[in-house]
Amino acid sequence: MIRVLIARNSGYFGVEVRVLLSAQTDVEIVGTLPFDSALASAAEPMAPDVIVVDTELMVGQVLPVAAEVRARIPSCAVLVLCDPAKPGMLPPRRRGRQVSFLLKEASPAYLADSIRRLAAGERIVHPRLQMASLATQRDLSTRELEVLALAAEGDSVSDIARRLSLSGGTVRNYLSAVITKTGARNRIDAIRIVRRDGWLH
Repeated sequence: MIRVLIARNSGYFGVEVRVLLSAQTDVEIVGTLPFDSALASAAEPMAPDVIVVDTELMVGQVLPVAAEVRARIPSCAVLVLCDPAKPGMLPPRRRGRQVSFLLKEASPAYLADSIRRLAAGERIVHPRLQMASLATQRDLSTRELEVLALAAEGDSVSDIARRLSLSGGTVRNYLSAVITKTGARNRIDAIRIVRRDGWLH
């Protein structure tokens, strides 16, 4: 039996993953948790084999939490459901190699098969998402988006450094780079610009 945990951010009501997987006799839904910074600690006692992230957050907001899950539960695979029409939801080109990405519109059979493959140790990136990612113009790197996403949540430089295993100086450098690249006046302005352009939710 494959133990699946669903993670969703509050206020988002997409197609219910639980319903899509209800007919699979080898899949057990062990619960649904909010997708937030407490996900890793909340998920650990539930011992999931796969966590399906069903959210409208952008990949730069998902990866730090996914990394914390992988660090706390190394045997657990993370599957992110993505909308290929939103550039900010597309898989990163260089980072996020421990995370799998699937279309939000995947059929129940495709989703179930993907979960089985993840539980067997494979990694999945849907070809349509991969091609869309390669074709998308990106001014900011995935790491810069991760840092800015945590700053947008209100994390301090030291908090961001701890969560991403970086030094405080490196975090400040990333934030300065974002401000320069976006032409923003400051960090708050950079967050506004990046949200406007669809790279943060």
